[in-house]
Formats: sequence, C-alpha cells, structure tokens
Amino acid sequence: MKVYNTLSGQKEEFSPQGDEVKMYVCGVTPYADSHLGHAMSYIIFDVIRRHLQFRGYKVKYVQNITDIDDKIINRASQRGISTRKLAEECTHSFFEDMDALNILRPHYAPKATETIPEIINITQGLIDKGFAYAVGGDVYFRVRKMGDYGKLSHRTLDSMMAGARIEPGEGKEYPMDFTLWKVSKPGDPSWDSPWSKGRPGWHIECSAMSLKYLGEQIDIHGGGQDLIFPHHENEIAQSESFTGVKPFVKYWLHNGLVQLGEEKMSKSLGNLITIKEALGKYSADAIRIFVLSSHYRSPLTYSEEALAAAEEGAERLGRVYGRVDPTGGRGEALDAEPYRQQFIKAMDDDFNTPQAIATLFDLTREINQAADSGKSFQVARDLLLSLAREVLGLKIPRIYVLHAEGGSYTVSGKDVKFTVIPAVVNTRVNRLVEERLRCRKAKQWQRADEIRKKLGELGVILEDTSTGTDITYKRVPSEETIDLLMKELGIE
Repeated sequence: MKVYNTLSGQKEEFSPQGDEVKMYVCGVTPYADSHLGHAMSYIIFDVIRRHLQFRGYKVKYVQNITDIDDKIINRASQRGISTRKLAEECTHSFFEDMDALNILRPHYAPKATETIPEIINITQGLIDKGFAYAVGGDVYFRVRKMGDYGKLSHRTLDSMMAGARIEPGEGKEYPMDFTLWKVSKPGDPSWDSPWSKGRPGWHIECSAMSLKYLGEQIDIHGGGQDLIFPHHENEIAQSESFTGVKPFVKYWLHNGLVQLGEEKMSKSLGNLITIKEALGKYSADAIRIFVLSSHYRSPLTYSEEALAAAEEGAERLGRVYGRVDPTGGRGEALDAEPYRQQFIKAMDDDFNTPQAIATLFDLTREINQAADSGKSFQVARDLLLSLAREVLGLKIPRIYVLHAEGGSYTVSGKDVKFTVIPAVVNTRVNRLVEERLRCRKAKQWQRADEIRKKLGELGVILEDTSTGTDITYKRVPSEETIDLLMKELGIE
C-alpha cells in the first residue's frame, strides 16, 4: 500500500509504527450546521479508515471537537446563549449528519474544553525548554527556535511572512510567533493558568488531544489542505519541541476542498450547502459516490448535475442487488475475482476511489449481462456488496424491478422509501415507452430520443436492457403532467 505524504511531497510505502494504526483527523468547530466541505473530508477519512481495516490493520481513530473559539463566542453572543450550549447543540447536529452519511464514529471525540490541564502542562513544558515565552498573560511559541519550521508547507519563514495573516499581539518577539495561550476578554469563557485567566490557542488544542489519546508519535494525521499552514505546521512545531520525538506524524494526508464556483465552500464565506440540505435532495449513497468519484487530493466542484449522476449510480447498484439469480446460484458462475483484485489495487494506490468505483460499476455491468444470459451471479454480487459497503461505506438498499405489461417499473425495498405509482400514470408511461419502441424500430431516432428526454425531465428514467426497457421513477409525475406530455407528442 502506498500513500501520498504531504511532508515528503511524494507517495511512500505505508508502514505503521506498531500493530495499531494511530490516526488523528482534525474535527469541527461547532457553531453552525456542517456543510458539504465537512462531508467531503470526513467521508474521505472514513473510507481510508475502512480500507485500512479491510486490509487487516487495527485502527485507533481520534477526531477532536474545537468547542471554544472566537466564532463560537461570537455566535453564542448573537443568539443569547452560552458557548457551551451552542457547542453542544452543534456537536449533536454534526454527529446526526455523520450518522446519516454512514460515517463510522471515532473511537475518541475529545473536546478542547475537556483537555485544558494537558494544554497547560504542554505550554508550561515549552516555556521551560525555551520554545515559548509569556508576556502580558499571553504565551507565544518561538518559531525561530525550531530549525525546521516550515517543513510541512515547504516554505521558509520569509516566504511565510510575505503571504501570511499575522496574528496580532503586543510583546511578540517575532511577528510569526503564534499563540499557545491567550488572555480572555471580560465575559468570555476562561480558565485559570499560571499566566492569566484565559483560554488555549487553536493549534495547541490538537497537539494536546493527539498526545493524550495516541501518544508521542502517530501514523496518520488528516485534514483539509487549508489546514497545512498554519495549523498543522504549528502542531508539528509544538509537539516535536515538547516531546523531543521526531517525527510527530509519519504520514500527513490532506484532502482537497469543495468548491462552489471559484471559491472553497466555508462557513466564514457563507457560500455553503449544508449536509442537511443535501440529504433533503439526495441519498447518503449519492453524496458518498459524488465525493469518492474524485481523487481525495483533488478539489471537488459542487454541481446538481454531478450529484444527480451519483444518485443514478447509487440506483444502479441497488437494482443489481434487487435482481434474482436465474440459476438459484447453481449454474455457471461469473468470475468476479479480477474485479476484486482491481479494486484492491486501486485502493492500495493512495486510496484511488475513482478507479475503485469504476471497477464496481464495471462489475455491475458484468452482473447484469450474466443475469441476462442465464449465468449465476450471486457470488459476484456478494463481492460487489461487500466491497461497496465495507470499504466505501455505501448502504446500497435493495431496489426491485417489477415487470408490467408494456415495460417495467421500479419500487423500493428494505431501507428505501416505497414509491406508489398510480395505475393510470403507469399506463400512460407504458404507452409512451411503446411509442418510443415503435420509433426505434422505424429508425425515427430523433423522436425516440425526444420521448426519453421528456420523460427524464419528469423524473421517469428509461434504461434499455437486453430484455426490454426498464422504467425507474425518480419521482412520480401527476396524471395531468403525463397527459400534457402525450398531447405535446401527439400520442393518444
């Protein structure tokens, strides 16, 4: 297995430091509903974790909650509630979203406010070793004291200074020195410390939680590419300076960002689509396929078309699950082993989920062809479901295709909403399908395509197979709408 390490800038053989893979992923700051940018990151690291487990590794997964922050303080003040109440509400909402997306819960989800003693201990240790200094109740880290500061972002202090947003602070020895502890403003949450009544800086929180739950060295640290600098750079500086152990992290993995137009999706920019909004329109499987159809290190551009295509892909998998093996599992069987090998090869190559998904859809096509030709496909389908669920985290509910006169229609099975199609609508749709078939036989391709397109716009999807035309109702049109379409097309 090979993974791309941001620290070295290249793919490396994956070799954890012990029997257990220690994995830390930066969590949310809970002050508002989570958005698709969060969904992307946590789906990706969920799949990485799942694949490691699939390949036989034991994984210890930690994902923190930054439950004290300027944004939390400001939002709580706007709503007239305590920072604790806001953080608890939004944390609960976040895990509801994660559960809905079928993302495994972390083994530990520590909160910054519950790690204050460890944060104070590390900060004092850094002062004692000369890596940090206190001034006016604030504590700063001396970046020039660490000779290899900038090794993760591959930048020098001078280049950082040129493009960085410098944290203000009176008494700083050097502009790039960053905050470990800050004096709280009157009325803001605060904790007693040797330097002031204050609260921790952002970066020190993750170092403290990682050291507490995973020890001085970890195998994988994950997060979005926007966290490389300054957050992860500063985590390295604090942790390695405090423990004296290098490397703090063996493999740094960073996902690309979701873009809406030209900008990344973020709460601060306000250009976001929440996970709850997305789940109101698309299934969890569709959102996962949408995310995993791009390589995790690449940016992901949001579009309704891409999500609709992912939904169709999810339904293809569900329809395969709903097919009945014509041989009862006793006939000549489809050999699915090459697909299993291709899938593993793709995932072992820096978690190449687009190639892995393509392999599953290739296997889907083979299963459909096997079913149409009378071959047994049960073993192949079991493999498909196992890889999709165990590694990619898809739910794949069963979708049955029931044949009716003039065509077929889809109803949902276990774990999917049932679609009730009025008989009059089904009759009208079947009449349109018959007309399309007549056009195809008469080589009237333009009219045949027009019928398919018009039905698609109404949510009725036609899929040609070797045994006829399958009709999938993504939504059920009204009788009036179907009648208008038939009049438009001149069909009685």
